[in-house]
Amino acid sequence: MTQEMENTVSVNFGCPVAKTVGVIGGKWKGVILYHLTTGPRRYNEIRRTLPNITQRMLTLQLRELERDGIVHREIYNENPPRVEYSLTPLGDTLRPLLDFMREWGIFYGEQTCEPVAANSKCGEPSC
Repeated sequence: MTQEMENTVSVNFGCPVAKTVGVIGGKWKGVILYHLTTGPRRYNEIRRTLPNITQRMLTLQLRELERDGIVHREIYNENPPRVEYSLTPLGDTLRPLLDFMREWGIFYGEQTCEPVAANSKCGEPSC
């Protein structure tokens, strides 16, 4: 059994919450998706927004999101080639969830006396 198959089997995908977490869970996917809600972004734009993510991790997360049909990768026939990432129609259905996660994060910060600025962008020190 491949490593990918082993990971899939170990998670109960009969549960809708487990399915969702399996697709968008992890430290970076939600933040990447949140930034793509404002429109297409080039790789380096995403990287600048998330200074603490490694190049390898960003590439891996974007590939997984693309594989799962959440993110679209568009390669433009230019010299040098330009690549943009955007939400697919399926990925766009996550917008309300991402907005709610942002609002809940602000609420949680207030409850734990670790406030997060409501206008902060993820990746900044205050986020």
